[in-house]
Amino acid sequence: MNPSQPAPEPDPDRDADPEAVARQIVLRQLTMAPRSRAQLEEKLRARQCPDDVAAAVLDRFTELGLIDDQAYAETLVRSRRETKGLARRALAHELRRKGVADDIVDDSLSEIDSADEAEQARRLVDKRLRALHGLAPDVQTRRLAGMLARKGYSSGLAYRVIREALAESPEHRRD
Repeated sequence: MNPSQPAPEPDPDRDADPEAVARQIVLRQLTMAPRSRAQLEEKLRARQCPDDVAAAVLDRFTELGLIDDQAYAETLVRSRRETKGLARRALAHELRRKGVADDIVDDSLSEIDSADEAEQARRLVDKRLRALHGLAPDVQTRRLAGMLARKGYSSGLAYRVIREALAESPEHRRD
């Protein structure tokens, strides 16, 4: 061994019980933020955890209620609607990207109706419209439509809400 080179660091996970290592990984992930089962499976796979050990650990955490995709989906939907104003389509995409099953996605989005979505779009437009004051109506429309599209709103709903908001805006009213 060369005295000028530092000794290699011991790897505590190498000799440890694979199930204990998997439990630690899952607990660490859940401590940082809520996760779907699929996200945790992916993390365990990335850490070369054997599939049978990963399945056993995840099944046990599910039994204990520490992994609950339904609760995870409902929390994510509520949070993203409040903080980002996302529409059903964007929420569904995000949930599926995180590995949540389609039936859970559909169930968690079932309480959002068209009226709620239109009202949310209107609040977003009203808030953004204040920052666009003084721009031409076509520029305002384009920017507002882009913002709503990025948040998952359909073009039909977006343009309807934008037309209504611009019609009510004092700067666009005819004298």
